[in-house]
Amino acid sequence: MASKLGPPNPVPCAHYGQFFQKNPNLCQAVGCDCFHPSLVSPPLLYPPSLPSPQPPPPPLPSPPSLLPPPPPLSPSPLPPLALSPPMSPPPRLFFPDSPPPQTFLPTKPSSKPTQVLRFPPPTSTPAPFFSSSGLIVEMAAAITFAILIVVLCTFGIFHWKNRKREHDKSLGLKGNSGIMEMSSKNRIFRYEELAVATDGFSKANLLGEGGFGFVHKGLLPNGKEAAIKQLKDGSRQGEREFQAEVDIITRVHHRNLVSLLGYCMAGHHRLLVYEFVPNNTLEFHLHGQGPTIDWPTRMRIALGAAKGIAYLHEECYPKIIHRDIKAANILLDFNFQAKVADFGLAKFCPDMNTHVSTRVMGTLGYVAPEYASSGNLTEKADVFSFGVMLLELITGRRPIIDSHHTFMEAMPLLTKVLKENNFEVVADQKLQNQYEPTEMVSMLASAAASIRYEAKLRPKMSQIVRALEGDASQVAEFTSNVLCLDSEAATYRREMIKIINDMSGSTS
Repeated sequence: MASKLGPPNPVPCAHYGQFFQKNPNLCQAVGCDCFHPSLVSPPLLYPPSLPSPQPPPPPLPSPPSLLPPPPPLSPSPLPPLALSPPMSPPPRLFFPDSPPPQTFLPTKPSSKPTQVLRFPPPTSTPAPFFSSSGLIVEMAAAITFAILIVVLCTFGIFHWKNRKREHDKSLGLKGNSGIMEMSSKNRIFRYEELAVATDGFSKANLLGEGGFGFVHKGLLPNGKEAAIKQLKDGSRQGEREFQAEVDIITRVHHRNLVSLLGYCMAGHHRLLVYEFVPNNTLEFHLHGQGPTIDWPTRMRIALGAAKGIAYLHEECYPKIIHRDIKAANILLDFNFQAKVADFGLAKFCPDMNTHVSTRVMGTLGYVAPEYASSGNLTEKADVFSFGVMLLELITGRRPIIDSHHTFMEAMPLLTKVLKENNFEVVADQKLQNQYEPTEMVSMLASAAASIRYEAKLRPKMSQIVRALEGDASQVAEFTSNVLCLDSEAATYRREMIKIINDMSGSTS
């Protein structure tokens, strides 16, 4: 083993100046190219699959040295130095069955001088240069952006106010002296509260009864009197009327419209709580046992009711058609201020629609002929019903005497009355000729214009309001239009009798 690895004594390397013990191949393994005779040994063994390494190239001639050459080495063996510990045999780097790992050998030092890269010293960064034109452009862009923001904010505020104005308009909040301020949200009552308020819905508190149900007077917990309308149980029509009335009356607030205080929906119970109007209805005062109302009071009632209906038609969005204008639905307070009530049959009519096709509903004698015959509902149907009610105020008679006779058959007399100013023919005998002739003319002309057979020839409610307020030009226009009633009288009488006969068995 010692003969293969070399002499046992350490052998100096002429190139590196180190001593290698036992294995002189280590000198060549690290890339040494010395030619010491004792270091000449067979090349390292490699696996047969790898080519044998080439012998190292001959060393380059060393430059002449100015120092004296070192003394020749002594042939005598040198004693072992303690400068470096004896090296242990190299570890086994690979197994016989696996390929040897790749060994990276140190590179031979180059004789060329190393080039040192030199970089210039860092200099301070120059300050950016801004031209006056660039500064002006930036300022203009900033100002333009600010103006754009202001314009967008202004547009947003304007759009919001416009939407709010439309919303308020739909709720009836317009700048009209007759419109009350919007109250707080309608209260939802419990059924037990309303039962206690009406003393168990006793007969002593019963105010009225109709096809819809009953109306009782009640005292609310806050001490305020109210009219509590209870719909009949299990009535589909009553359910529709309840929903329509709550939906519509919560949107409108006018001094000539009855106000809704709240409602109750408990199980099958449906109740509406209105403000209490203490002086009963117009029907009661005209056809009941109460005292006769004088002419100025009748004018006040007619004007107040006209303002309330005009508000529904022309100041609400969408417009509201009451569809049941009659003396029984005009409530009166102690000052005989009229309040239109009972919105159970009311309908919304959008502006883009010329009419609403619906089932014919209303009260016999007040229904407009075109609505009764075709079911096409417009606001002119309310105008017709209001004209009938004006004739009630003038004559003191009901619109229907029986199924075959109605005071509307005497409509041709209106032309003669207005021409001759002979009002005794149509005036209520209870008045005993105690009326103002100019006011009688304005009410007669308004009534005659409102009950025209063709709906398009009837005036708007706002025009009727002006006539009742004493607008002479409006009264003259109505009077001139009444002269055309002679040609309509025969057709009107024939059609009204047919409509009354058709509706007498189906409408109450």
